[in-house]
Amino acid sequence: MTDDDAEILDAIERWVDREVRPIARQFDHADEYPAALVEQMKELGLFGATIAKDYGGLGLSASTYARLVTAIATAWMAPTGIFNSHLIMAACVERFGTEQQKQHFLPRFATGELRGGLGLTEPNAGTDLQAIRTRAARGASGYRINGTKTWITNGVYGTCFAVLVKTDPEAKPAHRGMSMLLCEKGPEFSVGRKLKKLGYKSIDSAELIFDDFEVDASRLIGGEEGKGFHQAVGGLALGRINVAARGLGIARAALNDSLKYAQQRETFGKPIARHQAIQLKLADMATRVEASRLLIEQAATRYDTGERCDLEAGMAKLFASEAAVENSLEALRIFGGYSYSTDFDVERYYRDAPLMCIGEGTNEMQRIIIARQLLEKHPL
Repeated sequence: MTDDDAEILDAIERWVDREVRPIARQFDHADEYPAALVEQMKELGLFGATIAKDYGGLGLSASTYARLVTAIATAWMAPTGIFNSHLIMAACVERFGTEQQKQHFLPRFATGELRGGLGLTEPNAGTDLQAIRTRAARGASGYRINGTKTWITNGVYGTCFAVLVKTDPEAKPAHRGMSMLLCEKGPEFSVGRKLKKLGYKSIDSAELIFDDFEVDASRLIGGEEGKGFHQAVGGLALGRINVAARGLGIARAALNDSLKYAQQRETFGKPIARHQAIQLKLADMATRVEASRLLIEQAATRYDTGERCDLEAGMAKLFASEAAVENSLEALRIFGGYSYSTDFDVERYYRDAPLMCIGEGTNEMQRIIIARQLLEKHPL
């Protein structure tokens, strides 16, 4: 890390201790949107974390960004989703957009003036993105969009989304007829409903409805139709590194809380940390945390050097998300009956962790990606 990176991380860690950790339990239980926290995130530059400095962002490397995400997720995972989806949208514009699109959108993304995310998932299409039905029909000066997106992070309070659409529904294979459009909210582009969730509370996951919504042709990312599928999946490597870092944050939080509780709680005249059964759990939890950290660092380093990293990002996402689930469950067992009390944070870790196994591609899909890459690299 550079000195600037270290300074940014130090500022984030102090902000987490001062502003995030004290409100996490209250806002999670109330499922209340942390509006004041979002304004602070703007001031800290989090909405421009990975956007290049030329466009007003912080220009952080993926390695530093992953550390930043982990630091926040260790206190409260949910807020990291607010800027993760936003930054994947920004990365899509920065990597594939025209220079005019970069100049127009990226500085506004970096400040949080415009913020949002990706509009990919539909009621009938999640992992299988080629099955989307949202249609963008070309007109004289632009496109008319009709369709519904669901499970869209920042759906209620976000203002701009990179939306995956079918511009040629008859194309074979289907991905050749898919494009990405930058859509700012307006008439005929509305929020359907905020979705109720097991965990990942306070964050506005919602439906987006397009009813003859018109968008100018200049908002077609890259200025060429048929590139949308590759633009969408092209940003998933950074997204998977982010999800892995969020999983690491949950796994680390579960370990930290368990270490403290195990040394305070006594049974049979001694702290439970002195019982071998508890020690075995703590050892496994700590090992998962360290292994996750190293896998994330490997994936982020390859991303920073411009190398292909779908294998490494997939491994990091797979392992760290499963570590979050396993560590949260072990924390429940260490806390015993108190784990079911909302007075302790371990119940939140247990509710938040499963999302990491689903978001940015299910872990079943990660295993398939990993296996295919291995077979490509090691043919007979």
